[in-house]
Amino acid sequence: MTDLTPNTPNPENASELAQELLRKLRQKQGNWVEWGQAIAYLQKSGYNPQEIFEATGFEPIQQNQVVVGAQVYSSLEKAGASEAARTHYTTRGSDVLYELRLLTQEERARAAELTFTHKLDLEEAREVAKAIKDFSYFRTLPEGFTNHPGDAVAYQAWKLARQYTDLQERSRLIAKGLRFAHSQSARKQIEQLLVDFTVVSQRPAPIPPFYRFDTEDELPRIVPVVGKLPLKVQELQAVPLVEELEPFRIVKFAGEQAWVALPGWQVLLAAEDPVTIIATSDRFPSQSQVQPGPVLVVVDRSQREWNDFSYFVIDNGGELDFQWFETQPELPILGKVIIIVRPRKILDENVTKDSWQIDE
Repeated sequence: MTDLTPNTPNPENASELAQELLRKLRQKQGNWVEWGQAIAYLQKSGYNPQEIFEATGFEPIQQNQVVVGAQVYSSLEKAGASEAARTHYTTRGSDVLYELRLLTQEERARAAELTFTHKLDLEEAREVAKAIKDFSYFRTLPEGFTNHPGDAVAYQAWKLARQYTDLQERSRLIAKGLRFAHSQSARKQIEQLLVDFTVVSQRPAPIPPFYRFDTEDELPRIVPVVGKLPLKVQELQAVPLVEELEPFRIVKFAGEQAWVALPGWQVLLAAEDPVTIIATSDRFPSQSQVQPGPVLVVVDRSQREWNDFSYFVIDNGGELDFQWFETQPELPILGKVIIIVRPRKILDENVTKDSWQIDE
């Protein structure tokens, strides 16, 4: 598999490589994993998704899928997935691997083996990824279930089946659990539901605290401060150009620091130690049929006490993750999610730049 270096020392060589990659993408040379690696290289080299689309025909949503899918595929190689699974996913399945992106490297490899063995589509892969992710939060495994991805899916089916009085839906979930159960003990737990019709009620997850920018006035602009007069010309010239990153107008300065301005919502003003994390909305359940998109997740690091009506940020194998817990978790809470901000919807961003168009 081609391994592209993100930074090429010689600018001329970098330009030539970029043009060569664009040509290969345009002609669909290689497999989808190589396409993902090439697009990732081009993006790191300064090409934005629209430019890549115009040069190659890969739409931005396709670019994101193959780039993330290629990253997941790299995890399969590093975690020692079987050659059969890796061979299968070099020719197809970028959409399936994309659904495994929220898992750890080891979990991705084991989940990919499961999706390959059972020939799952992307919808089923999404359910598998969620089941494995939720199962990973247990410090002590549920009785009868092992730390195998098949048992994780089986447990999710077992748990849901116990909540249904409808025999048809209950039977469907039992069959699903038996299909994926890896251990004999897990299979025994699920088979027990064939004679035990006890219904365990389950409360629904709370509605995540989504907000959205609605008006232009709610989108502040950050301006650097030169200082207080008297000032020298050099001091004015030393202030770097501020570049806003859409869709949230995040501003980066020299170094690794960055800031984003948010409206003075009361919940934000009351926060003692708020920090912002960029994520995608599909990390949280949505009450409306909205396509996954970028969101800003504001976390108050001072609020680390569990309750059953909030989402929290936690340590998931060394990576930050968001989760709601019906009962008090055994793992440490790092902060409470207080706001999830969606970008403002607008049909034409350029319209707002011309006051005469707005007036009409």
